[in-house]
Amino acid sequence: MARGKATSLLHILLLLGSLALLSSLVSVKGESPYKFYTWTVTYGIISPLGVAQQVILINGQFPGPKLEVVTNDNIILNLINKLDQPFLLTWNGIKQRKNSWQDGVLGTNCPIPPNSNFTYKFQTKDQIGTYNYFPSTAFHKAAGGFGAINVYARPRIPIPYPLPVSDFTLLIGDWFKTNHKTLQQRLDSGEVLPFPDGMLINGQTQTTFTGDQGKTYMLRISNVGLSSSFNFRIQGHTMKVVEVEGSHVIQNDYDSLDIHVGQSLSVLVTLDQPPKDYYIVASTRFVRRKLSVTGLLRYSNSRVPASGAPPPPPPGELIWSMRQARTFRWNLTANAARPNPQGSFHYGKITPTKSFVFSNSAPLINGKQRYAVNGVSYVNSETPVKLADHFNIAGVFSTNAIQSVPSNSRVTVATSVVQASLHDFLEIVFQNNEKSVQSWHLDGYDFWVVGFGSGQWTPAKRRLYNLADALTRHTTQVYPNAWTTILVSLDNQGMWNMRSAKWDRQYLGQQFYLKVWDPVKSLSNEYNPPDNLFRCGKAIGRHL
Repeated sequence: MARGKATSLLHILLLLGSLALLSSLVSVKGESPYKFYTWTVTYGIISPLGVAQQVILINGQFPGPKLEVVTNDNIILNLINKLDQPFLLTWNGIKQRKNSWQDGVLGTNCPIPPNSNFTYKFQTKDQIGTYNYFPSTAFHKAAGGFGAINVYARPRIPIPYPLPVSDFTLLIGDWFKTNHKTLQQRLDSGEVLPFPDGMLINGQTQTTFTGDQGKTYMLRISNVGLSSSFNFRIQGHTMKVVEVEGSHVIQNDYDSLDIHVGQSLSVLVTLDQPPKDYYIVASTRFVRRKLSVTGLLRYSNSRVPASGAPPPPPPGELIWSMRQARTFRWNLTANAARPNPQGSFHYGKITPTKSFVFSNSAPLINGKQRYAVNGVSYVNSETPVKLADHFNIAGVFSTNAIQSVPSNSRVTVATSVVQASLHDFLEIVFQNNEKSVQSWHLDGYDFWVVGFGSGQWTPAKRRLYNLADALTRHTTQVYPNAWTTILVSLDNQGMWNMRSAKWDRQYLGQQFYLKVWDPVKSLSNEYNPPDNLFRCGKAIGRHL
């Protein structure tokens, strides 16, 4: 009898152990996957435009390695800085939910010193789409250090188009032969950025993409340049736009596409022409001197080289481009990273709690070229504004420098922060009274681009807004002598950089930080600082 009880007890213990193990496995399986990377940043000598020059390599690569991840993946990336200057990477378009500590810009992070490392820890939370990363420190972006971030949908989440055979990543942008330190010195001395020397596709002047006749491929295209908008086209082929910076869109076919600095999108291309090679062309827009770069789309059974003239850019610029921009519409019936339709949030029925008009300008300050927002030119502090805010360090930034509308007051220099409350719903108008295209980006968010128009914005222009199916994205163009309006729901607490994506303008002051805050401290709103947080400036010696 005693032996029977012991056997039964043993069976019960084994059963409980099995259940505990099963529970543990289910728990582990239920957590989003972790992906680990180690990247080393170095200088290298290559000749992207035929002239040997110093560039920034990541793991010996130019451009850097692709981050190919899935929605909700956890990224653990150890970045080792082997340059002779402090360095940071920022993850352009990744929202960093509740986690501006990982944003990788000088307002949120102390830069990584030479011969040191920092481990980024972030999640592609509820995101899909085509993004990129690049250096945010000094003028390092002019030397490379950029790469693609491709966030794929989870297998069980349907996408609103047939799955392509595979995809090609195209990182396209203007390029300078001049060393990045020389360009930085030029800007520091008060001069403007010179005209680019050329354009590159994936770090080269000639790139070939090969596919099979009759099959459909996705092209993931990003403008990773410093200052130039470009028009993209493929000889003999149309492109179906299916995704723009994380949003599925109404699927229209285009012969060519204008893509502005900092922007990304995905298109489907079917190889439905006779087998041969076809030109791929990107050429600058909205500038007098035209630059272009040419690649090849090669059919795998091709025996015929590309022939004829590469396809020309579309006629006209401003009117044509603005009309095209208005054709990008949100697909309200499709999901994005989650099963619910994208249009389930009715942004057009929400009354904004605050409105801002931000006007860019190009003033001279003490005889030197600067760029400003509402008459304030931003300067970085030795203490990141996020750290100053967290540690209650006074005197680092100003919350009253930038006003909510432009004024005619004297241009000033400040480390400026605009304050807003968590769950505010903002109307932001970007007013551009200059002759060049502007490109505006907001970290931590995407936003609805509800209107474009020429001339001066007035409240009467609100009747022109698209309040039904405007596209959400993280970077928007503002045409010359024109305005663009965005709506943004502030659901992501933190300190977020709003900046010009044109890097010389960002470097010389066309930026500020948006503080999104709730006075009630809660981990449901924002994560605590990471244990490996660097301290610099007045934050040295401060304890978490």
